[in-house]
Amino acid sequence: MAAIALFGTSADPPTCGHRALLEGLLTLFPLVATWASDNPLKQHGAPLEIRVQLLAALVAAIANPRLSLEQQLSSPWSIETLERAAQRWPDHERVFVVGSDLLPQIPHWRLADQLLAHVRLAVAPRQGWPLQQADLERLRQAGAKIELLPLQIPASASRLVRQAPMGQAPGGQAPGGHPDPSLVPAELWPLLRRHGLYGLAQPPPSP
Repeated sequence: MAAIALFGTSADPPTCGHRALLEGLLTLFPLVATWASDNPLKQHGAPLEIRVQLLAALVAAIANPRLSLEQQLSSPWSIETLERAAQRWPDHERVFVVGSDLLPQIPHWRLADQLLAHVRLAVAPRQGWPLQQADLERLRQAGAKIELLPLQIPASASRLVRQAPMGQAPGGQAPGGHPDPSLVPAELWPLLRRHGLYGLAQPPPSP
């Protein structure tokens, strides 16, 4: 049975880390589907329809026919997304992709036990979020079939683009507390400027 990798994201905004993950998944799976969704545990910096446009621009820039934007899968609840994916690809094995930062949250998701029983869980290690064996064991005890992906995703979190607390310069931010625009893929800048999003008025200088 052919496998399809399913990667949902709030895309608020998509970062170079999202691009690295999508390109990495294309080296591991015959098909990759992505979508933008509202996360009930987050406050979003842009409306969903704008985040869909940003993710669509990233997918178009990657320009691989095995990667598709499947916005009809979008739901705040992963269990609903997987039900829609089962209808969309009944003859494929569905592999649900998450970053290592999400592992502690999964047991608290709606109907998490049902979700884990019907999907293979693929974990992409993210720099800054090392895998915790206790998290993996908790998910395995709940019935999860876990695959650790041989990828390393840079620590370019969307929140570092959205948030710029003045006077601080944590990882991913330039001195003075301003977000580092190099975290944002170049193909997104026309949309970011058009909509005036995230306080990013100008693209980063060319290297």
